[in-house]
Amino acid sequence: MESGKSIGIIGMGDMGKMYARRLSDAGWKVNACDLPDKYDVLVEEFKGRPKVEIMRSGHLVSRCSDYIIYSVEAKNIDAVVKAFGPSTKMGAIVGGQTSCKAPEIAAFEKYLPGDVQIVSCHSLHGPGVDPKGQPLVLIKHRASDEAFALVERILSCLQSKHVYLTREQHDRITADTQAVTHAAFLSMGAAWMANNQFPWEYPRYIGGIENVKINITLRIYANKWHVYAGLAILNPDAQKQIKQYAESVTELFKLFLAGYKEELRDRIMAAKEAVFGGRRANEDLLLRDEVLDRFSLGEIPEKRLKNNHLSLLAMVDCWWKLGIVPYDHMICSTPLFRMWLGITEYLFLHPSLLTEVIDTAIDDNTFRADDLEFTFAARDWSQRVSLGHFDTYREKFETIQGYFEPRFAEATKVGNEMIKTILEKTT
Repeated sequence: MESGKSIGIIGMGDMGKMYARRLSDAGWKVNACDLPDKYDVLVEEFKGRPKVEIMRSGHLVSRCSDYIIYSVEAKNIDAVVKAFGPSTKMGAIVGGQTSCKAPEIAAFEKYLPGDVQIVSCHSLHGPGVDPKGQPLVLIKHRASDEAFALVERILSCLQSKHVYLTREQHDRITADTQAVTHAAFLSMGAAWMANNQFPWEYPRYIGGIENVKINITLRIYANKWHVYAGLAILNPDAQKQIKQYAESVTELFKLFLAGYKEELRDRIMAAKEAVFGGRRANEDLLLRDEVLDRFSLGEIPEKRLKNNHLSLLAMVDCWWKLGIVPYDHMICSTPLFRMWLGITEYLFLHPSLLTEVIDTAIDDNTFRADDLEFTFAARDWSQRVSLGHFDTYREKFETIQGYFEPRFAEATKVGNEMIKTILEKTT
């Protein structure tokens, strides 16, 4: 370890705290700060870690740290860098942890002194996931080889897989692997609340694919709203993809209502061929029955009710329309994306199940009310993202969050076990 080098962290939310703990455990000196009213709480929380010094402002962190990480909400990055960037220590390295790099890099270029080097990063997982083996994007934007090597050495304690991208590549890939995944789960939660349902209390939502839907939806709503809003609203690629997902949901639902089975089958099969190509169910799938049935919040019924899985059909339709092949980005995939791809793959690569889904979509009205609310929800999320209003996004998210909150603890525990099981298979 380089003698005397220290790391600054501006923003001590869940991710900033995780980085502070991991880096200090590895022996690095960490200088950290958050809003002034959080100072005393952070001092108390980290008092048992002599390697972590909580400071009163970003100015103090910036002027004494050799590598400074801005771990703040994407919507606030410009204002925070404007405030503290000019105080950056001469010759230091600066990076950020936001999910959308365009505004982050723009802020660095605008407000940082010319002698400051820029090496950004993005851990493609949440703060509750072990970073070992997970993708860690590194962006060498304005830096010497020596500076970039130092950042790699500092972050090596996370034991993540380093992925080297440009800002543009990062934003496109994160949109491909995260934006629509989040939109699908957010829409499920909105639909269940609209129908006044706790889905684990209904036998039609228990077991198999439904377990993944429920656990991951609750896991997302247990997080902070800005984790998803920044990526969705500030990334133009994400906006386009969320809009297409809403259109795919709407168009498929109209085929359900009209009873156009042949048109529905033709569209689904075209999407399957474009996304999954020659893959077969006997290949090494991400998920299997024994995994899907293991993690349930309710008692699995003896007879499984059939579902048309509109959310999954629309996902593959959306990928097809956008020309996205999800396997191309597995090196940068998040745990949630792998789970979403896993259940989608499971559905589309089992011919009998896919046929059942098509038949159910046309002939069975059991899920019609749910599908209607899901369609409304997908369109509403897309509209909120297109408008770019963080307040309206937050209002909707936190309303649904409050509805499901009583089950967050259990769902998070089960969701963590699901993710652990899948990561053991796919990493």
